[in-house]
Amino acid sequence: MSRKAWGTALLAGLLTVPFTVAAPNAAAINDDTHIVGTGITQTLDCHNGTLLVNGSGNTITAFGTCWAVTVQGSSNTVIADTIVNDVTAYGFNQTVIFHNGDPALIDVGRQLGLGNRLAKIP
Repeated sequence: MSRKAWGTALLAGLLTVPFTVAAPNAAAINDDTHIVGTGITQTLDCHNGTLLVNGSGNTITAFGTCWAVTVQGSSNTVIADTIVNDVTAYGFNQTVIFHNGDPALIDVGRQLGLGNRLAKIP
């Protein structure tokens, strides 16, 4: 086998290996909900999944239990019944309030000097 043929065979083998190896388990589940846009007002059920809101000026009311809530962008508002694991806010002027649960509150915006509000309310 010539060097060129050997190299081509090796390259072909290396390209097919990633497609045959199983993907690792991810934390995402089928009921994760993605809201992407501007000015969206929506009411939904979290179904124990993660709620991800990306955009500006969105108002989301989440019933049921959310595993986690992540907001990105600006001026988004999420009102949730229960959040179990974490609330993460990127961007500025984000508001996430919830009634039940004791999630970790991760405010990347505050670390950058931006005003976000993450709070448990009665």
